[in-house]
Amino acid sequence: MPIATPEAYAEMLDRAKAGKFAYPAINVTSSQTLHAALRGFAEAESDGIVQISTGGAEFLGGQHNKDMVTGAVALAEFAHIVAAKYDVTIALHTDHCPKDKLDGYVRPLLDVSAERVAKGLNPLFQSHMWDGSAETLADNLAIGQELLAKAAAAKIILEVEITPTGGEEDGVTHEINDELYTTVDDALRTAEALGLGEKGRYLLAASFGNVHGVYKPGNVVLRPELLKDLQSGVAAKYGQAAGSQPFDFVFHGGSGSTAEEILTALENGVVKMNLDTDTQYAFTRPVVDHMFRNYDGVLKVDGEVGNKKTYDPRTWGKAAEAGMAKRVTEACANLRSTGTKLK
Repeated sequence: MPIATPEAYAEMLDRAKAGKFAYPAINVTSSQTLHAALRGFAEAESDGIVQISTGGAEFLGGQHNKDMVTGAVALAEFAHIVAAKYDVTIALHTDHCPKDKLDGYVRPLLDVSAERVAKGLNPLFQSHMWDGSAETLADNLAIGQELLAKAAAAKIILEVEITPTGGEEDGVTHEINDELYTTVDDALRTAEALGLGEKGRYLLAASFGNVHGVYKPGNVVLRPELLKDLQSGVAAKYGQAAGSQPFDFVFHGGSGSTAEEILTALENGVVKMNLDTDTQYAFTRPVVDHMFRNYDGVLKVDGEVGNKKTYDPRTWGKAAEAGMAKRVTEACANLRSTGTKLK
């Protein structure tokens, strides 16, 4: 199956919402990690989301120029070719983009897709994220309105982060404190500014104590039940039936979350959950194991020539791909998307 069309992506999200499951959104930084993500989804028989952060795109652009747009476009074009060989539907997404990087990342990528759509093609990416969590909510939503209009015109879904997620993600840092909880008023202001679908579809990254990076269960107080309050508050304001879920939520900073916390989030409208820290480790761990076990083969120790079979990147690269793919299948199981592929 090729990369998702706008219609297929919308169907994916609708099915997740109705079925109380979510798609793992896997950050990739190379063709190899892309294949690991695709393999994991295929083995789980789950559709999924592959995403590229600003830092990932800069890395993909090569260390000579470090051009984010070049890196993102190159991997997206590559994904359009290789994903067709996997029997699942994959959406391409760009992860966290703060205000100072919009002109060098999301806006040019929106233009690329707008040009494609004008020619009768599908957009290059299916969704983009605007991370305005470091701005005032008023400024955040004002920029969100502009980007949502451009995204909708290019048949793209926008993701917005309206309040901070703790920790650090590609240079955007927020303290871990009591401010990491979105309020009903925040949600109401978001609905007023961005609408509830009539101005274009968007995903909402609300905060319920989330923290990016590595932490152990119990070190951070997650309150996924807060998402129900946000859904109920907006539904009541707009005259929707009790139990309605007007928002499609995104779960950020999920490393270390308990199974119970994840399931509560799914019940309250989460359709996408980001994974980066865990999959990075799952990719690197087999490489470390290989290097330790084959120390005198991967290095030319004491004047010897080493062992090409052990330092050949294909040797340890295959182990890295398998390790990351396994973690993706685990994520699908945790998010209940296993076996839910469109076809």
